[in-house]
Amino acid sequence: MDTNNAIDCFAALAQPTRLAAFRLLVQHEPDGLPAGEIARVLDVPHNTLSSHLAVLTRCGLAAAERHSRSIVYRADLDRVADTVDFLLHDCCNGRPEACRALPRTTVPKPPAPRHD
Repeated sequence: MDTNNAIDCFAALAQPTRLAAFRLLVQHEPDGLPAGEIARVLDVPHNTLSSHLAVLTRCGLAAAERHSRSIVYRADLDRVADTVDFLLHDCCNGRPEACRALPRTTVPKPPAPRHD
């Protein structure tokens, strides 16, 4: 990934609705979600969401596939990994012991137990 590609990805995620949509897509991997369901969950008008999904798709963070009459969107986890790799490429100036905390931040944390 080059600098311009990374900037496109960061710019795509630097908007609240797009970030929420992307996080929702990541939660629903590997099946993805139909555009209408994304709009419903995020309470965003369909035409507005369509514009946001187009931005995510253009930068490669999401992919769309037609299923009958609906379009199903999925997060492109390889692109996410490329973006994270871009951020960490020169991490700690070649001293991995200085970057000990990074793996902890890149692995999803399990939800905290609920005490209802």
